[in-house]
Amino acid sequence: MESKGADMTIDRIGSVDPLSRLNKTEKAVRTEVKDKSDSIDVSIEAKKSSELLMAMESVKVAPDVREDRIAEVKARLQDPNYINDTVVNSVADKLMDLFGI
Repeated sequence: MESKGADMTIDRIGSVDPLSRLNKTEKAVRTEVKDKSDSIDVSIEAKKSSELLMAMESVKVAPDVREDRIAEVKARLQDPNYINDTVVNSVADKLMDLFGI
């Protein structure tokens, strides 16, 4: 028996070079340019929190003793007409309120 050899041919489906399809340049897609600027919205709660934080920082850096008020009170106490029954009663009422009496 004689074996018959069949000629077999393989047809190419595509290019052998896998990079050839990547080298093809495609038309670039143009991005749309918008006339908008960046912006943010801050909530009312965030604004209040910011104001509170700024107030707390101001209190922290303020001096504990207000020298200007002390000088003013000392000057008033030097005036003999300043201490009268009205001032004494007002101070007494404030002290009693402070101590809950």
